[in-house]
Amino acid sequence: MLKLIAFALALLAPAVALAGPGEEAALSKAIGEYEAFQRTDDPMTAGISGDRAALSRLPDVTPAADAVRRVILQQLLDELAAIDEAQLSEDSQINHALLQRMIGDRLEVVRLDDARLAFTNDSGFHSLMGYMAAVTPMDSEADAIAYITRLEALPEYYEDNIANLRRGIQTGFTQPRSTTELVIGQARRQAAMPVADDPLLAPRKALPKSIPPQRQAELRARGQAAMERARIQQDAFVTFLEDEYLPAAREGLGIGSVPGGREYYEWAVRHFTTTDRTPDEIHQIGLAEVRRIRGEMIATMAETGFKGTFAEFLAFLRSDPQFYATSREDLLEKASEIAKRIDDQLPRYFGTLPRLTYGVRPVPADIEEDYTTGRYFPGSAKLGVAGGYMVNTSHLDQRPLYELPALTLHEAVPGHHLQIALAQELTDVPAFRRNTDMTVFIEGWGLYSEKLGQEMGIYRNAYERFGRLSYEMWRACRLVADTGIHWMGWSLDEARRCFTENTALAPHNIETELARYVSWPGQALAYKIGEMKLLELRARARDELGDKFDIRRFHDAVLLEGPLPMDLLERRIDRWIAAEKTR
Repeated sequence: MLKLIAFALALLAPAVALAGPGEEAALSKAIGEYEAFQRTDDPMTAGISGDRAALSRLPDVTPAADAVRRVILQQLLDELAAIDEAQLSEDSQINHALLQRMIGDRLEVVRLDDARLAFTNDSGFHSLMGYMAAVTPMDSEADAIAYITRLEALPEYYEDNIANLRRGIQTGFTQPRSTTELVIGQARRQAAMPVADDPLLAPRKALPKSIPPQRQAELRARGQAAMERARIQQDAFVTFLEDEYLPAAREGLGIGSVPGGREYYEWAVRHFTTTDRTPDEIHQIGLAEVRRIRGEMIATMAETGFKGTFAEFLAFLRSDPQFYATSREDLLEKASEIAKRIDDQLPRYFGTLPRLTYGVRPVPADIEEDYTTGRYFPGSAKLGVAGGYMVNTSHLDQRPLYELPALTLHEAVPGHHLQIALAQELTDVPAFRRNTDMTVFIEGWGLYSEKLGQEMGIYRNAYERFGRLSYEMWRACRLVADTGIHWMGWSLDEARRCFTENTALAPHNIETELARYVSWPGQALAYKIGEMKLLELRARARDELGDKFDIRRFHDAVLLEGPLPMDLLERRIDRWIAAEKTR
């Protein structure tokens, strides 16, 4: 925490008076201070963004660090409040409004003590280094030392997170038993792995040849020793979960059942949707979307020639061998083929494409059991790391091929890889906007991309089109289930019903997804809310521009200012529409 304290002292020092700085200069100063704070406070993102000095550090998750954050962020918020937004340019107004929102939201995270929920069903502090091992460069001795230094910091990082979890126990703010049992399984597998085979030591196998052999041996030995010390804390984490956390896990399924939980959920809804909609309003939106999509699914089912009921059709899709890969390699190859067909169509729909490439990779074996069907791992052009479209190749009988086009469109291109890589490569917006974790924009764009695949000709038959609709229904059911669990006190059976009755999702995937919603309140709401706003803005642009509407220019307008909350995205697109009318 010393670097964070030093930064706070520098920020709080009396500022040198500027001669008539003006509102633009005042905003530039605040942005610079915030970005410096970010680089200090979030070494993981800073490292991926090219700050190699950050590659040796882990986040400080202690209450003392939160106290320092609170002071820094409040001062920055006060600086922004003193700026007359009317005196700023249109672009600066967006920067000002976005930065105010981000800082205010971060202060809410600190106030609500979100660190007490240090893990979800499939990720958390205990899995963070696994991801970093997959994306950390190993191009020099300095890189090797930085990575080993992170490994050496793992014991303290575990201790700090366990302390946060104990504070959750003391305040009654915990995950439920079902989530805890999943994480116990992950932690046991992690602790039982032979140290020499641990995935966290994988980077040592890629040491550059420029390092002399003797020095390589020294570095490998140091890494091994660091991992052995970390393993002691991993064993202690298992014991803590079994002996302390599990007996204290919350009895209710939803976060609304714990002290302060309903206030927390209201914040989560605002945070993940960037709207002022209430949980009840979002629940009703979900029910309306379920009814609409169900009608489209029935029409698409008729196109296949199937003569049975809707329920019988779902059972057919979940069980017929024609819809499933025969091996892990087969599934990866099919995902890769779809990805290349999408690549072939991108220039027709996007004026600007990222320079960074992506690969199609299997989800690592040590986490695949409780992991989702697919995910995207961001890359880094600065560090020479490609993006990763991660495909879960376990449980092949639960990974239907009719869903694979929609999954690929969402996780790879034009979904997460295209959007995130473009944001990373932006040069005309401040750095803080390039890696903004704006879930409603990022996931809304991913779901929008699934529908865009129809226009791109990616879905080749009615089964794949039904798979896309099943995926859209999945996101509509999320609105219903997430609010049902966390706001209305639903049981898992009540939440499950929407998915089993309305989607073709395989049973294993449904259970994995439900576990995720239970453990991560509100996050599941972002997808449909973001997609619906993007579709609304596209329809508005097409209606107002008529023959002047260009899909490539519209997509550039959406993507080339980085992720934005929904109200600021709407402001951005309205400005773009007005400008397009004068072309």
